[in-house]
Parts: sequence; C-alpha cells; structure tokens
Amino acid sequence: MRPYDIIKKKRDGGVNTKEEIEYMINGYLNEEIPDYQVAAWLMAIFFRHMQEEESYNLAEIMLKSGDTIDLSEIKGKKIDKHSTGGVGDKTTIAIAPMVASLGLKVAKLSGRSLGHTGGTIDKLEAIPGFKTDLQVKDFYRIANEVGIVVAGQTANIAPADKKIYALRDATATVEELSLIASSIMSKKLAVLSDGIVLDVKVGSGAFMKDIDEAKELAVIMLAIAKRHKRSAKALITNMNQPLGETVGNSLEVLEAVNTVKGNGPKDFTKLCIEISSHMADLSGIISYQEAKKKLVENIKNGVVSRKMKEWIKAQGGNEEVVDHPSNVLNISKEIIDFKADRAGYITYIDTEKVGMASMYLGAGRQKKDDSIDLSVGLKILKKLGDKVQDGETIARLFVSENSNVEFALDLLRQAYSIQKEASLNICNDIISKLVSISLMQIPHYYFQKQTTLQ
Repeated sequence: MRPYDIIKKKRDGGVNTKEEIEYMINGYLNEEIPDYQVAAWLMAIFFRHMQEEESYNLAEIMLKSGDTIDLSEIKGKKIDKHSTGGVGDKTTIAIAPMVASLGLKVAKLSGRSLGHTGGTIDKLEAIPGFKTDLQVKDFYRIANEVGIVVAGQTANIAPADKKIYALRDATATVEELSLIASSIMSKKLAVLSDGIVLDVKVGSGAFMKDIDEAKELAVIMLAIAKRHKRSAKALITNMNQPLGETVGNSLEVLEAVNTVKGNGPKDFTKLCIEISSHMADLSGIISYQEAKKKLVENIKNGVVSRKMKEWIKAQGGNEEVVDHPSNVLNISKEIIDFKADRAGYITYIDTEKVGMASMYLGAGRQKKDDSIDLSVGLKILKKLGDKVQDGETIARLFVSENSNVEFALDLLRQAYSIQKEASLNICNDIISKLVSISLMQIPHYYFQKQTTLQ
C-alpha cells in the first residue's frame, strides 16, 4: 500500500477503504508518512468529499487513536452537547445547571480555542479559582455530588484528530463537511455518555454559511452516532448575528449568570432552554415539553442559579459570581463606543467580522500560544432589524492597553450594513430546524419545523 495510490484514488473521485484511511492516519501519527502527502490527501477529500462510510471510518480510526472516558461510575443519565462554534456562544455555562436542575448529569470535556474568543475552558477560568484540570476521581465525584462537571480535554483524546486538524488548519481544508463531522464525532464519542445533542450553527458567523450545508453536516454526524449505537439529536441554529449580547470571556460568563437568573437576552435564553429540553428528552427521563415547562419554573424559582453556585464551588471557583458577578469578574472599565454613521435599519451583520473584532481587542488567540485577556470584549446593543439613529451606539468595546482598537472598529464598520429601509427578509428566529435520528428510526433525517434562514 502506497500513499500515492490512496491520494490518486481520492483525487479521481474514488472511495477510500477503511484500511487505506487507517494506513494514512496511523502512518502520519507514527511519522512514517510525511505531512505533504497527508496534506495532498486532505485537499483531494476537500474537493471530492467522503461518502458516509468513509466519514464513519475516519471518525472511528481517530477515536481509537486515543483514550475513551468511561462515565459508568457516574450515576444516572449522562447527556452531552456540542456546538460547532459561533460568536458569543457561551451555552455550556448556562445549559449545564439547567440540565442538572432536571436531574440529569452533565459530565463534559471542553477545550480552549483559537479564534475570536477563548473556548469554554477559558471562559470558566474567568471565574476566580475555578479549576478545570481535574483528577479522574474528582471528575467522577463532582459529577455524582453536584450533577455537573466540566474539565479540560486530556491530550490523549483522539490524538490523531488533533494532529490532522492542525494540518487542515494550515492547508485551508478545515471547512470540508465530512472532515468536520469526523473530527467532532471522534472526540464526542470518546466520552461514553448516554446521548449527544449537537448544536449546528449556520450563518455569517459559522463554518456553515447556508442551511443546506448545515443540514448535511448534521446528518453526517448523526449517521456516525447511530452507527456507534449512540442516541443523538441535532439542532440547526442561527449564527447570522452574535448569540446574545456579549462576545468575550468574562463578559460571556456574566451573561450566562444573568441568564440562569432569568435576566438573560431573549435569543440566548431561548436557545439554552431549547437545547436543555432536547437533552432531557434524549435521556428518556422527562419529555421535551415537560422539560421546557420545568426549566422555566426552575429559572424563576432560583433552582438553576443555586445549582450553578453549587457547581462553581465544587470546582474551586468563587460562587459569589452568581449573586454579585460584576464584583467578582474582571471586566475592563475602559469602554469605547462603536456608533452608527447614519440613520436607518440594520439589515446585515457579518458576524465573523464581529468575532474577529473581539479577537483584536485581545479576547481570542491568533496563535496557539497567545495569551487571552479575559477582561475585554464586546457588548452588542443593536442587532438585525433594529432601527438606529445617526451617532447612536451599536456596540460597546471593553478594551485594554494592548487592544488594537482601530483595527477592531474598522472590522465593525465593515460588519454592519445600515439601510434606509427595513429588510423584510430578516429571520431572527434562533432555532431554524430540528434534525433527529434515533436508533429506532430509518436512517434518514426529518424536519419538525420548516422555517428558513435568510
């Protein structure tokens, strides 16, 4: 078997066998196949794509390259969730106490991030004292005692994916759907939860720019889960504007805290309740509709916020962040306003540019070894469809002495389109479609809601 033949086969539109994929992945991991040949293979996949069987095999091979996390020591139903990433996505921090308030267990491994802000682990570490580097025994203990534990990913979870992703990132092959699906599922399946809810973002701030791509990605991931006999659902959600009102690290924690107390932005609150309800439904403990009703009650009566305090304390964090977040979180006091340069209606937001603006303020990483300033970021005051006056503030920039303010402001100017007339084609609904496959169903998707994103 030669890498040349495997590359040529895929380049010409052929289907790589499991043995061929395994040969390429293991050869690259063991440094027996050079990166330029694997890069050529990835580029061939980018243009020719993988069939379902190939995607499943790739996910399986990368999964088996490392450890799996056995959750059997944690009592009760363990339901995981994963987001494909977006601007202002702090859902795990709010969803975990919501789901735990229903009696489920949330035992998650999360990561740091390159890009516009830190990942979930970076955001949680904005809470003073919060520990994400946990011993295995503490991971299990906290999950059993509190119902929530979120820790950093170990280096040995799907190491093949980690190495392949770095090469994809360097060779402009990240966006290919079958590679995205295999990458995500190799890591999610390594944690042996009872089910997974996938939040697939679509829009100007997501990998998937249109609804058809998002549907296809969701279906590939669900098919991989099904073949692994794991229950899974996928939501396709709107990322044509920042999620909620904040983009940053401490700012996003503040918003998550406000949300579990019932004071969060409507779109973010709706999404968190929606995902949490589907996680509960997937567990079989409580139906979707019952969970939705119960969550509204639990937020209102303080059950969710108390669960958040219990979780933060268990992982060493300052639990006062729930009651007095502004006193505990490090949020910059230096604020610059981004203002409208004309009157009209916001008809389009290039959400990716908003995220990049946050990164240039210091909230994210351009390179892996960059440090993050947890205190900086953006607060979005105006969103799609909103009317603005000339000179009215659209967003507030929380900055530091190291922030590239002018570059961030220039990106925001490029990101926002203000027109004299309101657009009739704007869809602000945070939930677009639901895609679902269960083990008892035939292997195809169906849609429960027929609204589209513009």
